[in-house]
Amino acid sequence: MMGLKYRGLPDSQARPQAQAWLDRVGLAGLGDRYRHELSGGMRKRTAMAQVLALDPDTILMDEPFSALDIQTRQLMENDVLDLWAAKKKAVLFITHDLDEAIAMSDCVVVLSAGPATYPIGEFVIDLARPRDVAEVRSNPRFVELHTEIWNVLRDEVLKGYAQQLTKVA
Repeated sequence: MMGLKYRGLPDSQARPQAQAWLDRVGLAGLGDRYRHELSGGMRKRTAMAQVLALDPDTILMDEPFSALDIQTRQLMENDVLDLWAAKKKAVLFITHDLDEAIAMSDCVVVLSAGPATYPIGEFVIDLARPRDVAEVRSNPRFVELHTEIWNVLRDEVLKGYAQQLTKVA
């Protein structure tokens, strides 16, 4: 709610708008809780509600669903897909989950193993919209894209593991 108030909305408008987003992310009735009273997944959903309530033109989502259980994760992913379709927002979505990247995106960029990371592949995701993140995974084109991207990504994952082992030794 504070973001809305900082933008000049009076409390009489900010509170219902903030509550509507909390309701939408499944946290109805928890608007008066302190951060330490929320689980990791609830904190992620609260952060998402805070951003979406501000209605920005561009949204940066860095591992937004990582702390969620699989059922809540799929519901939230579909909510975000619906929002993108309705509002036509530009979204930079960062994830380590290849299935999630393909199911959610129009384009997947694979980065090299760090520390000086750089793009090593760009893949157009030509799956029809609207999409359901659970259902799209059974689409033959999804499977093809997954295989194609994983063939590039696998070597980088192995390099990352090797880098971690040399740091420990």
